[in-house]
Order: sequence, then C-alpha cells, then structure tokens
Amino acid sequence: MIPRLAQDSLLAALKRSPAVALLGARQVGKTTLAKMLGAALGKPSVYLDLERPSDLAKMQEPELYLRDQKNTLVILDEVQRLPELFPILRGVIDERIAGGEAATQFLLLGSASLDVVQGASESLAGRVSYCELGPLNVMEVLGQPDLNTLWLRGGFPRSVLQPDDDSSLIWRQDFITSYLERDIPALGPRVPAESLRRFWTMLAHYQGGPVSGPKLASNLSLSVPTVHRYVDILGDLLLLRALRPWSGNIGKRLVKTPKIYVRDSGLCHALLNIGSLDELLGHPVVGASWEGFVLENILSVAPRRVTPWFYRTHAGAEMDLVLEVTPQRRIAIEIKRTLTPKLTRSFTLACADLQPTERYIVYAGEEAYPLSKDVMAMPVRGMMERVGGRRQRAVFQSEK
Repeated sequence: MIPRLAQDSLLAALKRSPAVALLGARQVGKTTLAKMLGAALGKPSVYLDLERPSDLAKMQEPELYLRDQKNTLVILDEVQRLPELFPILRGVIDERIAGGEAATQFLLLGSASLDVVQGASESLAGRVSYCELGPLNVMEVLGQPDLNTLWLRGGFPRSVLQPDDDSSLIWRQDFITSYLERDIPALGPRVPAESLRRFWTMLAHYQGGPVSGPKLASNLSLSVPTVHRYVDILGDLLLLRALRPWSGNIGKRLVKTPKIYVRDSGLCHALLNIGSLDELLGHPVVGASWEGFVLENILSVAPRRVTPWFYRTHAGAEMDLVLEVTPQRRIAIEIKRTLTPKLTRSFTLACADLQPTERYIVYAGEEAYPLSKDVMAMPVRGMMERVGGRRQRAVFQSEK
C-alpha cells in the first residue's frame, strides 16, 4: 500500500542530493518504501538496521565499510541510534564527489525527527534532503477501506489491513505500548511509561483543543516543564501536531495557545479504547477526531511552502485551518462532521477578519457545491485536490 508518488518523490530527491533523510513514525512504511528504491534506481542496494546487533557490528569501522559500497544505495534504518555516523557520511560523500566516482547514495531512515534533522544539519549541510512519510491518507487507499474505516483505524498500514476492527484496535494498543516501553526510553533519560500514557490519553480527550501547559500539569499532577517535555517527545516522534494560532496583526484579541492533535486518528481512538464506528459516533471526541483526521489528510498533500494556522478570537470568530499558500493565496477551511453543512457566525466573522482568497467548509459528503457566492462545501478528497493538486502527496518537504 505504498503510494507510487511517494517512491517517485524519493527518487527525485535522491537525484538531487547524495543523501536523503526519510522521516516518519514507526510502522508507517519507511522500510518497505526504501527497499523498493534500489531496483527503481537501477543500482544495487544494501540495507542496515542499526537496531539489529548483526548490522550494527558491520559499522564498527563505518568509514571502511561505507567506502566499499561504491555505486550503491546504502539504506541506514533508525539512523538516530548512531549519531556519530553523520560526520563520517560527510567525508565519504565529499570523497566521492571530489574523485568523480560513481556516487554512493545514502537513504537515512529515522523515527525521531529532531535527532535525525539535528545530526544531518550539523554534518551534512548542502548534501541532504528531508522527506516525511506519514500514515496513509484518503487519496492513497483508493476507496478500500472506505472513509469511515480509515478514520476509525487510522492510516498505519498494518492497522488498516487487519481483518476486523477488534484486531486493528489490538494492533494499535500494542503499538502504543511498544512506543512507551521501548522507543521513548531509548531517546534519553528515563520517562515513566505510565505517566506518559496518562498524558497521551489526556491529549486524546482534548483532541484539537487549545491545551495549556499549566492546565495539563494540574490535571496530571506534573510540573509545567515536564508537560512541555512530554509534548516535545511525542512531537519529535511525529505522533503529535501542535497547530499554531494565527499570528497576523489584524487588531483582534486572539487565542494564543496552540491546538494539540494526536496526528493519527486511529491512535487517538486506541488511546480512548474506541473500537468500532458505533462507539466513535457516540463518543464526545467524535467532532474533534473528525477535525483532526481531515486536517492531517489536507496537510499530507499540502506543498512544502504552505504554512498552516488556526484562527480564534475572544469575540467568537473561529477558523479550524488557515493555509498561507503564497502572499496572494490564503485558504480558510472549516471542518464539520455533517452531511448538511451550513454557514456559521464564527466562520463568517473569521472570514471578515482574515479576508481569505478561498473559503471552504469540508464535510462528510461526496459532492462539492456552493453554499454562497464565495463559500464552497467540499468533500475531503476534493479539498485535498484543491490544496495539493490532482495527485497523491508530495512526500518531499524541505531541502538544506
């Protein structure tokens, strides 16, 4: 279920740069995609998982090993486990370039974005491109499973492909446990798994809400610095999104607290022990969950130049998502879990403040139609096409 465009985007990045860092949460499909690239490039490839002792042993003398891999795609999985490798990669890349030899190319896979980006930026500036692979989106599953199943189970391939909803829920709950007990402690100082589970679950209850550090700290009997640290950890693992509030100067009293989302809707539901669509539709989180699901789908196809915000004033104006595409194009999006979308006062007030060039209400139906002369009701897939074009997603995000 790896989209063809993801492969094409990575191939294009490898043609531009001798090294590409592919970032994404565990089990999102990075390894499967990486192993497909050797044949597509028309060159041999070697795959090393730096969490596997036998592969790690090959890197006892990494400079010697990497110099022998001529005209090869070298795939290094979980590269954040070996940060001392980055300056060695720089030396090998520069030797190849200076000597005019057939290029060894490096594909660096990581599930902790901050560690990989920092290590690569410090040592591989000008030699590395960055890509992100998220969970499967609406445009990638091509109708199977249907929209509600994808929303319920989330976009992790192994969750989507389970034979039934119960099996999918068990897989996601096990996935969460493995992160808490294995992956997160490996990032540094010990983080109590149970404390972080309660914190992550609390964020699922507050899905899409502007959550302040002091409020979370009080509810969970944690310090404010600990709350900020937990947010940073889950964000670095690409499991949380902090959507920033609009920062334009329009003379209004704005809500300044970021909105926090569990990025994958299936993980949000697993944290809340929601196992079926009926349970989800009867749960208080249903509206916020749908909002987060639609938001992540839209952002998964947004071009890299797009800056996302939300907008909310103390006077009641609100917009779920504002996309700054260019200085001349600003998209305002309200997200509603309904088949009969209507214009609301908060939407109208926000549009009057923001003066967007395009105005949409994304709803749960399948047809696009005008709600007024300048507002369109839009299905999820249609909104993704408006933002990202008639394609799947451009995985390539940034280059340094």
